[in-house]
Amino acid sequence: MKKIEAIIKPFKLEEVKEALAEIGIEGMTVIEVKGFGRQKGHTEIYRGSEYTVDFLPKVKIDVVVADDLAEKAVQTISTAAKTGKIGDGKIFVLNVESALRIRTDETGDKAV
Repeated sequence: MKKIEAIIKPFKLEEVKEALAEIGIEGMTVIEVKGFGRQKGHTEIYRGSEYTVDFLPKVKIDVVVADDLAEKAVQTISTAAKTGKIGDGKIFVLNVESALRIRTDETGDKAV
């Protein structure tokens, strides 16, 4: 199993969710996060004072999939989240050692 962590722009969340549902992935965890990379924030003016916004709002999506679906899921997220501009985000793929569905005690791919 693979855990896919994707950090994307918030307005792309619905597109990514729908694209993943089309390939059969329905379960996910979504977390509102803040961060920066090469984008390094931006400057804003509030009541005449200029200030720097270092941490930009992002959304982190966590999805656990079977090994054979991981590459397709990564490509689907990438395509749906892409705007072509700086700050589109990152996708990380990690190995998952095991999983357990608490309600039924199913393990492995069946638990996902």
